[in-house]
Amino acid sequence: MSPAATIPRVAGPPPNSLLDKPGEACGVFGIYAPGSDAARLAYFGLFALQHRGQESAGIAASDGETITVYKDVGLVAQVFSENTLSALNGHLAVGHTRYSTTGSPTWDNAQPAYRQIVGTGVALAHNGNLTNTRNLAGTFGDQGATTDSELMTEAIARSVDPNRSDGRELERAMLAVLPSFEGAFSLAVMDQGHLVAVRDPHGFRPLSLGRTERGWVVASETAAFDIVGATFVRDIEPGEMVAIDASGVRSHHPFPKAEPRLCVFEFVYFARPDSLLYGRDVHGARRAMGHILAEEAPADADVIVPVPESGIPAAQGYSATSGLRYVDGLVKNRYVGRTFIDPTPALRERGIRMKLNPLRSSLEDRRVVLVDDSIVRGTTTRQLVTMVRDAGATEVHLRISSPPYRWPCFYGMDTSDRDSLLAAKMDIDEIAAFLEVDSLAYLSLDGLMRATAIAGNPLCTACLSGEYPTDVGDGKFVLEGSS
Repeated sequence: MSPAATIPRVAGPPPNSLLDKPGEACGVFGIYAPGSDAARLAYFGLFALQHRGQESAGIAASDGETITVYKDVGLVAQVFSENTLSALNGHLAVGHTRYSTTGSPTWDNAQPAYRQIVGTGVALAHNGNLTNTRNLAGTFGDQGATTDSELMTEAIARSVDPNRSDGRELERAMLAVLPSFEGAFSLAVMDQGHLVAVRDPHGFRPLSLGRTERGWVVASETAAFDIVGATFVRDIEPGEMVAIDASGVRSHHPFPKAEPRLCVFEFVYFARPDSLLYGRDVHGARRAMGHILAEEAPADADVIVPVPESGIPAAQGYSATSGLRYVDGLVKNRYVGRTFIDPTPALRERGIRMKLNPLRSSLEDRRVVLVDDSIVRGTTTRQLVTMVRDAGATEVHLRISSPPYRWPCFYGMDTSDRDSLLAAKMDIDEIAAFLEVDSLAYLSLDGLMRATAIAGNPLCTACLSGEYPTDVGDGKFVLEGSS
């Protein structure tokens, strides 16, 4: 039987022919496990990665002959039902959760991306941003590709040689085309019978390999292994391509060697606290950020209050070092998405009121040290400070467990416009005045590096230091005239 794809278009407008602005930092999951219900395991894996993207979700599955893809706008639990999962048959699957950094959250931007060329089906899930989209679009952009992820899928599918059908066509195609990709990309790619996982040469985004009783899994974060009963084996190395099929796992290194540069914001904000990065547990790193922040920027106050969720470990560390009492002063509505990844400024501003509510008994008549992980645009932080004051706090001293965010990211965060970054336009005193806090202090870059405790500091700090690991040129990676 020739390979086929079933892709129900159940939401969103039809795709357009223009290349969407590049920009994704998402969650990817892949599984090869003969005898298993791979799609159902992918569903659980995506649940563990829901925090990395809340706009759309999708799964591609294969029974060895046919690839079936289902994706839609919404949370994982909203997109998939018992009926949709039952239709995704097979022992092989890749899954994806997405949030847009500059594009709109429409159906046609949902992943996995799929292409079928010369009888070969290729499904791809991508975390990151390419920085050479213009060049790729000039070669592969005439087939209706709307994102950098679709361009990669198109390039891989076109590189498959149908005349060499020994079962490693996808593997060879990717070895041939991967060196033409530049920027940030962690990928889970599949054809009818093979799973391939890739990290770009700098390893900007995380990707790990795990083992189940029946096969192998790959995921953006190790926390996804626990929910599917997999055991963490190792990180996929920067610049490594891992091919998985019935014969086992094969490792390739198709790129020139480069310095590892995992995004430091994975430690600060993106990753779950129960995940491991470079073997370091994220929760421990965030507590260490709080310890060091208390040493660098003590405050004369009564209580320490965290901003849930990623501010909690840093607040615990700050409390332990400062001796100030830790209290819960903000109650989080756990059914509202993170405001940092909302697609529009209007939703970001409205989102803080939906997301957090002050606990007056913890705040009233107290001098409060409010601990958060970062300030990017400042709009939600300013509203948050107002909420805390309105709940009766007599003073608000803001402590941030990362350095000032001053530079745009071109590797998968939604900050490619420097004009939108508060710290790019104001110094510390001006930011404090804008936020209406009694004092403001950030963790130093050296303190952040010490907190991660990774030997050699193999981390990308471009958004904090302005030092980019790759050539980003003018920072415009889309076609002229793209939306």
